[in-house]
Amino acid sequence: MDWLERIGKLRQWTKGGARAPHKPLLLLYALGRFQEDADGGLRYSSVERDLQRLLTEYGPPRRTTPAYPFHHLVGDGVWEVRTDRGTGSPGTGLRELRETGATGRLAPELRAALRREPDLLGRIARLLLDLHFPPSLHGELCEAVGLELEPAEVERLVPARRQRDPRMRELVLTAYEYRCAFCGYDGRIGSVPVGLEAAHVRWWAFGGPDEIENGICLCSLHHKLFDKGVLGLGGDQRILVSQRFVGHSTAAHEHVIALAGRPLIGPRPGSRPLAAAHRDWHTRQVFHGEPRPAAAA
Repeated sequence: MDWLERIGKLRQWTKGGARAPHKPLLLLYALGRFQEDADGGLRYSSVERDLQRLLTEYGPPRRTTPAYPFHHLVGDGVWEVRTDRGTGSPGTGLRELRETGATGRLAPELRAALRREPDLLGRIARLLLDLHFPPSLHGELCEAVGLELEPAEVERLVPARRQRDPRMRELVLTAYEYRCAFCGYDGRIGSVPVGLEAAHVRWWAFGGPDEIENGICLCSLHHKLFDKGVLGLGGDQRILVSQRFVGHSTAAHEHVIALAGRPLIGPRPGSRPLAAAHRDWHTRQVFHGEPRPAAAA
């Protein structure tokens, strides 16, 4: 059985480019727990808080519950659920999952394959990360679910029919004149820029093209905050800062809160501007909460 192919084709709710990383997050969490205890199960009432935290932090802005992936992942053939009454999930009702002792774990055949092939767990994890999350979040997401992975293989695990364009970074950084579009940072060592990255506005994993119209030059800090939904872009090309962000230090105020309402820096005249469709996707699918009022001048 090709487990990579099966996991690469997880059935997920899709509509208008919406993100639904519920099953991938549950699988990543289960893989982390498998590394810790290959024979242990995940009792819903014990892991519900962990799963909800993952959905809140790495899922879409809309409110949701881990009960859905806990139940529906069974249909993909990679997960099983048992209750105090026997085999089978009681459904997506929170009360039923809690009171029946619903316990999930990776399917028996998958657990056996993971024991036979020591590198399979890492390959599955990297596939889930590549298909559902931007690279800027991979490291911290592994830490969040307790996954310990070896250094990434050179071979990419995403479908061969779509490859990243290696020219994307240089095109975007050139268009923005090697400056962070949010704060203006333009650090270099000699002639080499450092700490500047080409951020996909609409994530590559969700159909975002490797084109200038979908790219923005950001420093490493603001790239991470952009991908986490702390920062966004309004229709008037001004920076959005989520009201959910909390920071009391001078640094947090200067580097994040004070950005609210500032105009985007760049791209330079003659470059293709950021496409409204990609900007709107990020606002709907990544940016969290309501934006703060524009910072006082």
